Amino acid sequence: MSLIGILAVLVMVLSAFIPSAPAKADGGELYFLNFKPEQAPVYTKIGDAYKAETGVTLKVVTAASGTYEQTLKSEIAKADAPVLFQINGPVGYQSWKGYCADLKDTDLYKHLSDKSMAVTSGDGVYGIPYVVEAYGIIYNNAIMTKYFALDGAKAKSMDEVKNFATLKAVVEDMTAKKDKLGIKGVFSSTSLKPGEDWRWQTHLANIPVFYEWRDNKVDIASDATKEIKFQYADNFKNIFDLYLNNSVTSPKLLGSKSVDDSMAEFALGQSAMVQNGNWAWDQIAGVDGNTVKAEDVKFLPIYTGMPGEEKQSISVGTENFFAINSKASAEKQKMAADFIYWLYSTPKGKAFVTNDLKFIAPFDTFAENEKPTNPLAKEVMRYMADTNLYNVAWNFVKFPNQTFKDNFGAALLKYAQGNMKWDDVKTLVVEQWKKESAR
Repeated sequence: MSLIGILAVLVMVLSAFIPSAPAKADGGELYFLNFKPEQAPVYTKIGDAYKAETGVTLKVVTAASGTYEQTLKSEIAKADAPVLFQINGPVGYQSWKGYCADLKDTDLYKHLSDKSMAVTSGDGVYGIPYVVEAYGIIYNNAIMTKYFALDGAKAKSMDEVKNFATLKAVVEDMTAKKDKLGIKGVFSSTSLKPGEDWRWQTHLANIPVFYEWRDNKVDIASDATKEIKFQYADNFKNIFDLYLNNSVTSPKLLGSKSVDDSMAEFALGQSAMVQNGNWAWDQIAGVDGNTVKAEDVKFLPIYTGMPGEEKQSISVGTENFFAINSKASAEKQKMAADFIYWLYSTPKGKAFVTNDLKFIAPFDTFAENEKPTNPLAKEVMRYMADTNLYNVAWNFVKFPNQTFKDNFGAALLKYAQGNMKWDDVKTLVVEQWKKESAR
């Protein structure tokens, strides 16, 4: 045998004793319909990491902003329907309960810190919250400190701003002194462009609804929520008028303003305050020319003139719940449950949740050093830890539907432009709430 032949045989013999690296098995495909467009790039990274580790391909389809329900209706009817999707709470569950599997035996639910946050029906669990969020009035403390140093300032620090009366006095005085402060208005634009008005017809509207249901001892799991009196409509008007009358933009021009416009104004130092949630930090920090330092970004509760509001906190809750398609095969359902548990329990998954998705996760799998460090997330955790304050629950998850919200937003725009009386807005809210709740 030639030397080459001998070497070939030797290689064959030796290779039999050297283990080869196992090929990654094809773990199949999991279809996830994502609710948040801004997080689509992150889920691409998550999918790559998950496939490398498990062999499972994460197919992520992201609905355009404001079209999630419509997209879900279209996709759920297909043969290759989403296995993992999102509902926005009890109202969303009512729309999709025919497709929501019971998740009470999943590993992720077992680690939910506050089980009362889940969407339940009877003994079943049909939606698991995957992020805690909060909203309030975001303020630039550098501008506020500059104001408090002026002669005649209506307060000495933000510690004194504990109710609507003080907030109003401070804001109106700041408007009078806006040139000295170097701002165009105290508040960023009240975005009332259709599809961009959710901060008012949902988040702000939640404040009076929360108090109405609290004061009337309404069981929010009952049909009593299918009608409201809007008895604290004038409290809504208090803060809404304050936004409109002390803004960067004239009320008549707000129909063209978007949330991005509003956040850019704040980031560029044109305004001192803006109503939004902890998710807004990335928007602020990402604006080209941003002048706001992380240490100056703070939260203030949304005061409306309610008795005892000195003890009111920011609004903490969620409208983001994982649901698993009960029409999918048992194998696919398990794939979905395994994925969300991996995302919220493994070091790699948790790093994505905290550092990339920037979620405040409601699970006991996260150690203290695994929680978000962005300034608004820190503010949320600070308020949550303050047991002297009461939380304004996210009761807007019980608002009738998007049609109601859109009609309310359109009415607010007409009011802001001077084309609708406030009493007519109140009447519309009450009537539309009842009408859309009956659907």
